[in-house]
Amino acid sequence: MTTGVGTGDRVVGAVQAVARHRIAGPAVLAAGAAAVGVLVWFADPTTPGGLIPPCPTNALLHVNCPGCGTSRMLYSLMHGDLGAAAGYNAFGLVALVLLAAGFVTYTLGLWKGRRVRGWQHLRYAPMVLLVATLVWFVVRNLPFAPFDSLKV
Repeated sequence: MTTGVGTGDRVVGAVQAVARHRIAGPAVLAAGAAAVGVLVWFADPTTPGGLIPPCPTNALLHVNCPGCGTSRMLYSLMHGDLGAAAGYNAFGLVALVLLAAGFVTYTLGLWKGRRVRGWQHLRYAPMVLLVATLVWFVVRNLPFAPFDSLKV
């Protein structure tokens, strides 16, 4: 006579744990992104002196880092102004699209139980992103036309 949990119950418990893991990770990331979106929506970073502080790199060194203008870009994007969003940080806008695509492929891979290849799995993707970020950092800080219009 045996008592306790049977083998079938253990298998069902393991399957439920895996299913929770497949949902929990993407759900936490989506909730975090939604929280940032709500903060940016109500903080209105396009108004000086608001809740979101200015970029410390820009405030201390008077240099635009690759991320300068990202909160204003998100605010403009959420309000449907794609032109203003690109004006605040065009590189950040492209990065946002790449992050969204990476999130979708990651989530699909978790749900399918196998990795779904996306742009982030390409061999030179990390190096290309690093070089592009450094080029954006240099180009947006050049003090002559047409690059001086990239400063925010």
